[in-house]
Amino acid sequence: MGPIDYGDRVKIALMDSGIGLLAAAAAVRRLRPDADLVLSSDPDGMPWGPRTTEDLTARALAVAEAAAAHRPDALIVACNTASVHALPTLRARLEPGIPVIGTVPAIKPAAAGGGPVAIWATPATTGSPYQRGLIEQFASEVAVTEVPCPGLADAVQYADEKAIDETIAAAAALTPPDVRAVVLGCTHYELVAERIRAAVQQPHLPPLVLHGSAGAVAAQALRRTGERPGAAPDAAAPGLTVLLSGREEQLPREALTYAEGRMLAAVSPAL
Repeated sequence: MGPIDYGDRVKIALMDSGIGLLAAAAAVRRLRPDADLVLSSDPDGMPWGPRTTEDLTARALAVAEAAAAHRPDALIVACNTASVHALPTLRARLEPGIPVIGTVPAIKPAAAGGGPVAIWATPATTGSPYQRGLIEQFASEVAVTEVPCPGLADAVQYADEKAIDETIAAAAALTPPDVRAVVLGCTHYELVAERIRAAVQQPHLPPLVLHGSAGAVAAQALRRTGERPGAAPDAAAPGLTVLLSGREEQLPREALTYAEGRMLAAVSPAL
């Protein structure tokens, strides 16, 4: 077998209202250590959840176009809320030139384990027709509990340790003790996954399984670009471009409180 042809250097853009995109960005970096990354978020406009669909779509489109200006090979919409409300508009604007990959809560693989399943999500997503549709489609045969997590995404965004502990504890109290899997239905939650596990895990039960979306969307982005996992031989240090409401900046201080943010910063300091 001859050497693998990795093609040209791959550049993946990710967008979110805030730092929830770090989990998917770190997943891309693990699959392709040589990938250039563009992280585009909207600190001036977050949170997106309380906005009208029209307003949210306009904010998401601005964030996506700021990323698109850097000519990525694919764009990951690393935000459940934006994927629900703005994905068709983003695809209409950017595809086929730039493949757009949305984020869907991992309800299907969680249900495949047999349940019971809890879905932790923002209050706006919990009970929404979108989430209920996914439950009906993929989890109709298992017990599912929808758990609203008011304030958790904001607490993670601002690295507020006390608020993170309090909001996780409140959601854990609403989670049935026999749950065997928890779907992390907001990308911010993946940054505190192990803290969620510790809060929900019952000592007398087998290990709890957490289902995030970061790994799946990272792999899908590489598939859409025709790239394969692994670093290209003799690749130069990968680039990292950070866009905050369209402005080129450094990674926010809060991002560096999470392992994913520190890993990205250590491998490729922001340009």
